[in-house]
Amino acid sequence: MGIVALQIKIMPDSPSANLNEIKSQLKKKLAQHNAIINKTEEQDIAFGLKALIVTIAWQEDKETDLAENSIREIEHVSSTEIIDYRRAFG
Repeated sequence: MGIVALQIKIMPDSPSANLNEIKSQLKKKLAQHNAIINKTEEQDIAFGLKALIVTIAWQEDKETDLAENSIREIEHVSSTEIIDYRRAFG
């Protein structure tokens, strides 16, 4: 099967949540599923709350729910949402 570029919006549970700690845990969780993080960025939401936008290389034959559920297990993560799903070429 192929590889897809999966972009996920991760919402922390509060503005005081440590985004660097979430990123660190994210790498560990996704490595368990042989996923590779290509890019992370922060997006201002409101009142000091920032979301993480993460782009990962994900195997096409795996369910995307597996990625989302793994991320939701991270402490201080309130919710996740897949905002883009594209087949990767090359």
